[in-house]
Amino acid sequence: MPSGDLFLRGWIVFAAMVGVMLLLMLWRRQPIGIALLGGAVAGALVNGNGLPVRHLVEGAFTYFDPLLIIFTALLFMRILQENGALGALAGQIVGSFRDKPALLLITVTLFIMLPAMLTGISTTSVLTTGTAMAAPLAALGLPPVNIAALILTASIMGMVAPPINMVAMLIGQGVDMPYIGFDGPLAALAFPLAFLSAFTLGYRHLKRRAVATTGNGNDTPADVRKPFILYLPLILVLALMLGARLFPSVVPDVGIPLIFIIGAAAALLTGERVNPVRASYRALLTALPVLAMLAGIGIFLQIMTLTAVRGLLVVSVLGLPAVWTFAGMFVSLPVFGGVSAFASGMIFGIPFLLALLGRDEIVVCAGISALAGLGDALPPSAIGARLAAQAVGEVNYLKVIAKAAPLLVISALAALAMVYWAKPLGFLSP
Repeated sequence: MPSGDLFLRGWIVFAAMVGVMLLLMLWRRQPIGIALLGGAVAGALVNGNGLPVRHLVEGAFTYFDPLLIIFTALLFMRILQENGALGALAGQIVGSFRDKPALLLITVTLFIMLPAMLTGISTTSVLTTGTAMAAPLAALGLPPVNIAALILTASIMGMVAPPINMVAMLIGQGVDMPYIGFDGPLAALAFPLAFLSAFTLGYRHLKRRAVATTGNGNDTPADVRKPFILYLPLILVLALMLGARLFPSVVPDVGIPLIFIIGAAAALLTGERVNPVRASYRALLTALPVLAMLAGIGIFLQIMTLTAVRGLLVVSVLGLPAVWTFAGMFVSLPVFGGVSAFASGMIFGIPFLLALLGRDEIVVCAGISALAGLGDALPPSAIGARLAAQAVGEVNYLKVIAKAAPLLVISALAALAMVYWAKPLGFLSP
């Protein structure tokens, strides 16, 4: 078949895959995982491969390791939420820094980012630490929309930040690049942007207003008086993660899923009594949409490879002029991230990474992951914005997006700049 016909056929298959996926998701209101599966099946049928069951099954298990990380991390965070550790830590933060606006904002931002940093999913931060901080921040004088925008931006930057950036991990797995050396570039991008967002949205209000009590009539919230042992499981998990990186000859690398299981077991022994079966069930319910989405992404990419659509995208991106490559990244990654940040990184991030070989690949991948992650704030799903609005009782989530929009644009430009100057920024990834 002539090359022109092959290209045309490839684009027809790709259009069928994306079209069916969007149709199922937007019109039939199907979950993203089911929509991706439907798009993959449509692509195989249009290409003449029939129903390739073997490829569908293989694709579903492509990202088995990330699936384990996500479930075990959500289980750990669920137990910390139920045993009172997250609520106590929120009270500790407010009680310690309520009269120091700058330190309070820095600490609150890190606290909100933490679950997303450990899971690689922004919504875990919104649903746990973000929700825990909504009422204290409102008591300190921040408007609800500002609080929601702060939760949204901090959660997305937590998703970008180390130690676990799931989008970068998936992109690296797609090009056989190990997830090593990412801590520097991700930290250099995520933390300054998170603090900039927090100070922009909150500092003026905290500085202007006198700090109020949290409502119990005491200067120190009751949660501050919780014993220190409540925080030991979190400290243990962080110590095992950092120790394996900083002191590999002393601290064994037992794997991230096992680290979270160890932390979850320790959390069951501290704080309020938690039913492990019920906590596991609730964590699984929370994780199922993300797990199904990752399985769907694996299937979608497997069929893209089977039908040669994946190679078509890579060749097409490689043929773009440099200016169009960067313009395409700036638009396509966040926009398609509005469907799924993971899908955006895998479907479009890999071709862009391959098109920019010659720059520092780790730095490029870090910037691409940030651009894709911003999609959690954008329609049609806008999952982060919707949940952040619910956390503060705001009915219209578009107000949250509008408040965060300038900061999201700045973040996108910063990520694009990191990709553009990836070579001189290579010192960040030793």
